[in-house]
Amino acid sequence: MTMSQTHQLAACPGCEEPLETGDLFCGACGYDLSAVPEPPLDHPTIEMASPVASASEPQLPYAVRTDEPVAAGAGDDGVDEYPPPVSASLDRGHPHPAPDPRAAEPDPDTHVARPPAPGARVCVACRAGRVDGDGYCENCGHAQPRERDHMEQELGSVSAVSDRGLRHHRNEDSFALSSTALPDGSPAVVAIVCDGVSSATRPDEASAAAADAANEALLAALPQGTHPQQAMHDAILAAAEAVNSLAAEPGQALKDDPHRHQNAPACTLVGAISAGGLLVVGWVGDSRAYWVPDDRTAAPARLTEDDSWAAQMVAARLMSEADAYADERAHAITGWLGADAYELDPHTASFKPDRSGVVVVCTDGLWNYAEAAEEMARVIPADAAERPLQSARVLVGHALDGGGHDNVTVAVLPFAVEQQGAGSAYN
Repeated sequence: MTMSQTHQLAACPGCEEPLETGDLFCGACGYDLSAVPEPPLDHPTIEMASPVASASEPQLPYAVRTDEPVAAGAGDDGVDEYPPPVSASLDRGHPHPAPDPRAAEPDPDTHVARPPAPGARVCVACRAGRVDGDGYCENCGHAQPRERDHMEQELGSVSAVSDRGLRHHRNEDSFALSSTALPDGSPAVVAIVCDGVSSATRPDEASAAAADAANEALLAALPQGTHPQQAMHDAILAAAEAVNSLAAEPGQALKDDPHRHQNAPACTLVGAISAGGLLVVGWVGDSRAYWVPDDRTAAPARLTEDDSWAAQMVAARLMSEADAYADERAHAITGWLGADAYELDPHTASFKPDRSGVVVVCTDGLWNYAEAAEEMARVIPADAAERPLQSARVLVGHALDGGGHDNVTVAVLPFAVEQQGAGSAYN
């Protein structure tokens, strides 16, 4: 180092003590200023689309196929921490970049990149670090998408999609699909959708418990010959018991904030059964079921009535439907599953459609963007009965395109009417 270089130092490299002109040693720590190494030469940054990259390697790491489900991702603060979606419309969920199978994990000892261990989960943000048991990247620290951020299931003729939406920090919805056989051997298909009450404690656990319990109850009752409408009523009671039992368990969410107010876990529920020529729906809360005929010249219909402030105002003829649902109190629910529910009143209804169609079973995260039955019929694809999973994706995409202010969950259950003369298990 030359004397002129020494004069340019403002502070000691060893202890950061301010230096004076001409100092050869630090007066505080004795650092030999003549031993300060030469600054490294500056090297230009290589551009991301550098011409030296192999032509066989893709230069668009965020491109995804739209015919396959891709998990959504966000941090706990509700803000996406990954590249934004290619489009909000849905043939898919949130298209965050899939982990690059060529990504390498740095070796902490040698700093030489090495491939991730077989089966190891790779970070969706940096595509290099391994994800630890708490769901964070060991390399860049990003929180990984939760499993429930985007869920899809296809079971025979029934399908469902659930998405966290664009504003919520987690998905508090849940669903369950199943199929079984009636005593005469004919099929029975079930779709259950639950929406966690955000103002309650552990709403995500409540919705999952309710969906599972209702589904299990129906799978036990229907093969024994219980009438589907009675089976649905009993399944809602079973779901309520499952949610009530959560109130006695310690709240995991309160461990970090003991002063936070705790109330009972709660959720809404809507379900549909296609069995023996009957279409049965059951619900508590403001999640809904819609009927959309395959023949779109026929009228669609809403099959449920909300347990909500707005519905009460309309039923009492105190407000028009448009005014009631435009009010800020519209979505205040008056019925729910939970230990603090006023009085559980399961609603059930049975229908015998005269033509084939599909049942749309959904939370308000969807119907907020297609409230009237006619709107829902316009949004769902014409081939919904043949492609229920694709149709559920389209409906979720419609909600996301509309703003995605809430979690959105929808199940599409085709209902086929037998030809004239075919018998029915239930008359």
